[in-house]
Amino acid sequence: MIKNNKITPLLITILVFVIVSLAYFSPVLEGKKLFQSDIAQFRGISKEIVDFRAEHNQEPYWTNRAFGGMPAYNVSAYYPHNYIKKVDLLLRFLPRPADYLFLYFLGFFILLYVLKVEWKLAIVGALAFGFSTYFIIIFGAGHNAKAHAIAYMPIVLAGILSVFKRNYLLGFILTTLGMAFEINASHPQMTYYLLFMVLILGIVYLIDAVKEKTILTYFKSIAIMVVAVILAVGVNATSLLATKEYANESTRSKSELTITPEGKQKENITTGLSKEYITEYSYGKVETFNLLIPRFYGGGNRENLGKDSETYQFLKDKIGRTQAKSYSENLPMYWGEQTFVEAPAYIGAVLIFLFVLGLFLVKGKLKKWLLVATIFSILLSWGKNFPTMTNFFIDYVPLYNKFRAVSSFQVIAELAVPLLAIITLNQFLKTEKENVERLKYLKYALYGVGGVTLLFTLFGTSLFNFESFRDAGLEQQLPGFSEVIITDRKSIFFKDSLRSLLLVLFSAGLLWAFLKRKINKNVTIIAFAVLILFDLVGVNKRYVNADDFVSKKQEEKPFQATAIDKEILKDRSHYRVINFLVDPMNDGSTSYFHNSIGGYHAAKPRRYQELFEHQIAKNNYEVLNMLNTKYIIFPDNEGVPRLQLNSEANGNAWFVNEVEFVNSADEEIKGLDSLKTKQKGIINVEFKNEIPKLSFAKDSLASIKLTSYQANEMVYESSTTTEQLAVFSEIYYKNGWNAYVDGKLLPHFRANYVLRAMIIPQGKHKIVFKFEPTVIKKGNTITLISYAFLLLIPLGWFFVEKKKNRNEPS
Repeated sequence: MIKNNKITPLLITILVFVIVSLAYFSPVLEGKKLFQSDIAQFRGISKEIVDFRAEHNQEPYWTNRAFGGMPAYNVSAYYPHNYIKKVDLLLRFLPRPADYLFLYFLGFFILLYVLKVEWKLAIVGALAFGFSTYFIIIFGAGHNAKAHAIAYMPIVLAGILSVFKRNYLLGFILTTLGMAFEINASHPQMTYYLLFMVLILGIVYLIDAVKEKTILTYFKSIAIMVVAVILAVGVNATSLLATKEYANESTRSKSELTITPEGKQKENITTGLSKEYITEYSYGKVETFNLLIPRFYGGGNRENLGKDSETYQFLKDKIGRTQAKSYSENLPMYWGEQTFVEAPAYIGAVLIFLFVLGLFLVKGKLKKWLLVATIFSILLSWGKNFPTMTNFFIDYVPLYNKFRAVSSFQVIAELAVPLLAIITLNQFLKTEKENVERLKYLKYALYGVGGVTLLFTLFGTSLFNFESFRDAGLEQQLPGFSEVIITDRKSIFFKDSLRSLLLVLFSAGLLWAFLKRKINKNVTIIAFAVLILFDLVGVNKRYVNADDFVSKKQEEKPFQATAIDKEILKDRSHYRVINFLVDPMNDGSTSYFHNSIGGYHAAKPRRYQELFEHQIAKNNYEVLNMLNTKYIIFPDNEGVPRLQLNSEANGNAWFVNEVEFVNSADEEIKGLDSLKTKQKGIINVEFKNEIPKLSFAKDSLASIKLTSYQANEMVYESSTTTEQLAVFSEIYYKNGWNAYVDGKLLPHFRANYVLRAMIIPQGKHKIVFKFEPTVIKKGNTITLISYAFLLLIPLGWFFVEKKKNRNEPS
């Protein structure tokens, strides 16, 4: 049984985490919800799935609301026997996003507990980790899956470290469950980055094992971890297999095209994303000081400086006080090179100071691991600003080219820095006797971190020009505007540099007072808790606060039907809509009401993305017609939204008389340039065996129509006097869609680069397309077997250990 002296601290810890989580996101207590832009877009493209689930109490695993149609695996999908998800939901019992903040705290506390950090200090460390600015601002953008995955990283590390410390059973359980939760969070990029941190840890321990001649023990630990990870993968088999299947058809996979939309030969054909796309968000080298000084590079693109800003004073007499106030609350202060920055990835001056102190004070493997991991993550976060390393990883490291926004690699530093900082503080506070060595190291850290912040406080505004490539546009709006913006950038640079300097001085002062026995250990811990919370919460509230919360109804129904939407919705048939009021390929609002030509997703269907770039973006109306684009929303010359009925849309299905076989994807996409889609179909030679002839007799009486529609099943009726080739305005996806004619499974194939087609026998027939993905059944089998082992292995292990201990002589 767990002793009361262990239960009490645990209960206090959980209570603290609950209170702090709800306090920071206090509007959730009023029933309000955080408005998250990405979640609003998600609600758009997942609307059909959610409605289908509510009506039929089952999963469609497909949606036609985005990109003409795509699997629902990476949109919204509930898989059978996903018990890990059920446990995860139990852990996330608080209202969102307080639930994720609670998970941040809990996961890091478990890691510190495994490392034998005193529980009171472990609470402080957990709060420091959870309030890292980047981890908070991703809530505002709606990156919930990323936050979810980050929250479970510490538990995975806790399990691995327990195994290395030869606490095998606990380590096995923590590693298995932590990794299972991590994978279930469904953010492969974060899990991938965690893998690098684990590899660095493994290398550090391997080097030590070689030195200490404990190599067999090392590989025993590795074997235990491998089994744990295999089980974690196994219990997530269904989602992983489905994701892998779709990934091969998404923009994260290798394109079959060798030409660009302009018709030129591609210089580089990669197996993943382009280097430009991967490194679009690359942290600047100097910008890295944001980790220490929050608005070193201006902060975000929409900073609220209010009436105290020079910008407000400049604008109030030119555009009026009301507009000046509104503009000064959304100032473009960020002056770095990234496309858009919501806020700086601030770790905290107090934690950076303790981290640097730890480089001198802490000895052993943990410090080496955390230092290397921090440097490694920062170097890779520089992306195109450090091309030698970045290009090597893109070209040669498996899977690295599947993920964009390399600036987010800094999540590893945002985990490593607070971890070493709290380990340092724990070690520093172990004894209250004065220690000459600790005082020496304290001075080193103060001179180093304090010196840097002092330098920037005194001379920083003279070291940089604070100019942005965006400033030219401001100057065109109003002469002198850019100079005022630069003045405000210098002002917040000075204020935040001074702020960080003072926090470093206070931190050093607390540790000095402890060494001199002017304050005791508990007072020091409480003081650091206050200091860290003041530091991080103060910055976080600039970017995510009560003003970002809206009513539950507004969050759950983020889009309201316009007059145009209502007019379109009068049409009860099955059709598609293209909306040029927005960027069609980065828009979920249209999908909320209609089957959209566009959509919003980080991994779009690859062929469809290429179709858009090569044809739709060039206004090829024949391609819009074959996608059954019946309605076009566009702005007129004055920007007023207008609706156009496309009477030339091909409909849900049609018969073509001719077939043109092509030998490559290049020929397929180019063939659409002049294709008359109602008369001819372009088909790759890989499907030649499915088509008996190149032409089909024109049947003036032939008909084919859609009679029933569901997301995962479409029913057509055909009537022909001769065999015909039908093309359907639905997206071809080989893994799951089956075609039945009068109940008999018949082959169908791809036509016109993205559509479905099949041979229809003469006579009257019922044609049914059903989405029946075999990957779900296959994944379920693996999942259930893995759960059985997950239960049996620890139980068996426990009883074997218990029996062994009972037989040992006392």
